[in-house]
Amino acid sequence: MTSNKKQQFMNDLQAVYLELQDRQAELNGFYELLKGEHAKAKETVDAFLSLLELPYNDDTVMAALTRIVNLREDALEQVMQKLGIDEAQIRLKKELAYGFVSMMHIARHESLIGWIEQQKLLTPFYRSLIFGVHFVGLRMSEWQSHWTHHIINTVNPELSALFNGDDAKVFEMLEANALLDTVEEGCIGDRCYSVLQKTPEGYKSVAYAEAFAKEVEAVVVALEQLIALLRQHEDEVFRQKEAWIAYFTALKEAFGHTKTDELIGMWAEVDRRWMAITTPIQVGHPLEYYEDHYRNAVALEWDLRIVNPKLQEGSHTRNNIKLFAYEMAEKFGEDAMRIMTKNLLQVDQTQLYIGQPMLYYAAEFNGLFSAQVVPNDERVSSELGKKIFAYADFVLESKKSKPVMQLSVETMGEAFVRKQRKLAIEEPALWHRLYDISTIGHEYGHILWIDTDTETKMNATGQFKNIEEFKATTGGLMAFFRNEEEALKGHIVDDLVSRAVGLMAWREVGEVLPYYCEGLIHLELLFASGVVRYEGEVRIDYDRYDAMKDAYIQAYEALAQHYLAKADANDYLGRYAVKEEGIFLPVSREVRDFVEHYYARYKEIGQQTADMD
Repeated sequence: MTSNKKQQFMNDLQAVYLELQDRQAELNGFYELLKGEHAKAKETVDAFLSLLELPYNDDTVMAALTRIVNLREDALEQVMQKLGIDEAQIRLKKELAYGFVSMMHIARHESLIGWIEQQKLLTPFYRSLIFGVHFVGLRMSEWQSHWTHHIINTVNPELSALFNGDDAKVFEMLEANALLDTVEEGCIGDRCYSVLQKTPEGYKSVAYAEAFAKEVEAVVVALEQLIALLRQHEDEVFRQKEAWIAYFTALKEAFGHTKTDELIGMWAEVDRRWMAITTPIQVGHPLEYYEDHYRNAVALEWDLRIVNPKLQEGSHTRNNIKLFAYEMAEKFGEDAMRIMTKNLLQVDQTQLYIGQPMLYYAAEFNGLFSAQVVPNDERVSSELGKKIFAYADFVLESKKSKPVMQLSVETMGEAFVRKQRKLAIEEPALWHRLYDISTIGHEYGHILWIDTDTETKMNATGQFKNIEEFKATTGGLMAFFRNEEEALKGHIVDDLVSRAVGLMAWREVGEVLPYYCEGLIHLELLFASGVVRYEGEVRIDYDRYDAMKDAYIQAYEALAQHYLAKADANDYLGRYAVKEEGIFLPVSREVRDFVEHYYARYKEIGQQTADMD
């Protein structure tokens, strides 16, 4: 009986998945406005630009579409800077944009929930789960603006000004004054579930529940309602009712907790209970901490993710990662093998979910990820492994629907841009294989060379994240080098070069700085190995593949040893990039000239599209 119910559930899940794809395709279709008429997109963009009091022109329309469809705000910020709008006004307009986008996407979520209810899809238990997750999401989304205002727009600029932008001094002060959350043994943790509040004596650290008392109380009440809803039904398909209730109960307790030295422990328990849930519908809770550069205050993520039943078995990256990492660790000796044995156990235990976002809220209205490996808590991971989420379909459809940008054509050349588009549109199976190597490989790459205290020790000057993304991508690359397919080599080079160049646009976007720094390291290696040179446009010399491969292996081995030594991340980053007037720039003149030229052009024509038809 249960197998029949499970089959019916998976059929329903496929129906929900296809409906989601149709709805996303309709939203992606808003980009048609750039080519001519699209009444709904025109109405939405008009309302958006009118609310923000921005003129209607090609640049602002593109930036508005990027914010509305892809949820990214970097294009909007760049356009406002170009219009000469001051920082205070930009912050205000970004807040208005957040309100507009969140309301629009929440209405879309409610329409989808109504459709699932009407069709009576899934089971009463999972329909209740979806409904309850939505209500928690509404409360989280109301909280998000207060979180951003307090941490990103108030405290962090104050800390930076206090020490004239010297990050190392800020970290020193935070540590000396015990202003960072600690783990159970009293050591400093790698993230915080608290914020700083100003006092006459300086700053004090207070839990989210205290700093945002009203908002957290509303989230806790919504979680209680969700738990009450779930108690009314049985999970007849997966038998995970008790696991779900235990998870949401742990979340409720962690959100409401006020003792800052116990917060990391409370949230570790959330992650443990979350790891026990293995259903094809998954919840994402506060896990990541990119936005807050100083204290790694965990962002207000909240979403519901579903798998694509047809894509689950397609990844071969796990095995390739294990083979190369084991061989390299063996070469490095006993301590490396101790850490790697633990890492490879995590890789084995890692649950892989390939699917797409179904509902999303709060911090995710400022951008969805394309893939993710979590939890970040290394103690939990060493006990239970991790979960990898990959949004392959979602990313491919987004890539196909977005217009070609003039800057890409100017920098990479029309032939290269056409080749990349052709691959995405005409060879989806090949594109998925490349996504497996580069993106899923990236997520597995995060797991390697990490001990329980690695991040804390390497982050003394706040640069750990700024080398960690390079480590992740290159881990996926090393797995490919270990098991190369001749037919894919050129595509891998193309993917690497276009990623590195594209990341240069993000140099002033704080929460994605680690990716920009990753791009700088890639470019230094790509130019130095002769794969890339710049002659008015980027030239790629595929005959230099072996030189590139050697350069990456050397750079990665040095990086792995840096991690094993738990040395300051800044020492490794400094080989490739140097900070000048608050901006990281390449160390070599040739790469710096290219990066400076690219960014200047991005500021001038970053939102202009190219007609490739």
